Amino acid sequence: MKKKLRIILVWILVSLILQFGAYSYLNMQVANVLAPKGDINEPITTQLKATIPGSNLKNIQISYAKDYLAYTENGTLKIFNLAKERIVFEKELPSAADKTLGVLTYQWLPDRDTLLYFYAKKNPNPITYVPVQPTKPVTQTPAKDPEAGVLPQDPKVEDPNEKVKKEVPKEVPVEPKLEKRYGNPQITELYTLALPNSDEDTPPDDRFNQTINTFPAGGKIEELVVSTSTNLIYLTVKNGSTELLMEIDVMKNVRQINRSGETIDDMVASDRYGTLYINSKVGGTQQVIALSGDKRIVISKNSKDRVIGLGDGKVYIGEIENNKLIRIKTTADRVDLASNPALKTEWEGSLPFNNDRTLIGSKGQVVTYDQSTAYIVTNGQLKELKLQGDENYISEDGAELIQLNRSGTSTIVELIPLKS
Repeated sequence: MKKKLRIILVWILVSLILQFGAYSYLNMQVANVLAPKGDINEPITTQLKATIPGSNLKNIQISYAKDYLAYTENGTLKIFNLAKERIVFEKELPSAADKTLGVLTYQWLPDRDTLLYFYAKKNPNPITYVPVQPTKPVTQTPAKDPEAGVLPQDPKVEDPNEKVKKEVPKEVPVEPKLEKRYGNPQITELYTLALPNSDEDTPPDDRFNQTINTFPAGGKIEELVVSTSTNLIYLTVKNGSTELLMEIDVMKNVRQINRSGETIDDMVASDRYGTLYINSKVGGTQQVIALSGDKRIVISKNSKDRVIGLGDGKVYIGEIENNKLIRIKTTADRVDLASNPALKTEWEGSLPFNNDRTLIGSKGQVVTYDQSTAYIVTNGQLKELKLQGDENYISEDGAELIQLNRSGTSTIVELIPLKS
């Protein structure tokens, strides 16, 4: 009996081991399908040349798959299919007379060929008239005699048994008044432009997302960042001497999250937690601040520190002195942020610095560049790359060099994988 029991237990154990192995194998196969190992942190790159009609291209941005180029030309947003060498989308100014309207800014999503853009146009009905019913006159009741404590009597004494027909006054209808209501003279809208695979002939899907009613008329969007995993959009809007930091969530709620008198010269958003890191200045105090929900957390009180990007679970802080990047520091991008976290120095030296031309690549490399040279810091090691185009840009993932060369009324664009 004991022998039979041992055999049964052995077979049960073998069965469990086989089941565990089979489940582990299936899990690995599913994981490989959903996220192939070779694709982890490996951005898409390509090498090609294409000719774009036009020679005055502004705000060059390349898509996630490196197959579409977004740019503006004379106020019109254009999307160029690099594989088929043709323009597949245009969004013109609502009026040629007012170039402050139209597309205010745009940004490719980092994980798909989808472009977010803000579009402004004049409100055709900035003033509306609302009927308002006048208030009815208040009926006054007879006052009491303060000495007698009773109401004064009418000198004419009426017989209580005599029925008197009392005349009820007629109410004269009063026409309602029309009052002015002033709305925003500008309509500002958010759109999502989804592009198909570049080898398809399907037109882009230009989807209206929402109207931003609180957007100030004439406001200029200076910064736009997106946290795709949390569906949060952040933008800074400059209007005269006033600056707003606005947050748009997945439920289309819009709220202002900056403090009074605060200016922001750059910001980045965590794609893990939606935390926004900003370079904040209030009065004479310059700090790096993290905004998470309603919390404001000081990351660095050093007035020379600036947040320059996020990558590989780290927040990258650059120490800037006399327009030079002299030190790169990092701290963990965490959900439970603490004030004044320890900053680890990753590199020291001296490089030309420009906020608009500094980024963190998909492998954690720090890239800062001008029109002639790209400086790439990887694992504390500096590499310099000479740039050859009339104009040069580097993709947001740090993987692709975009060189533009003018040729008459056209522009030749060349894509070159950037090896760090």
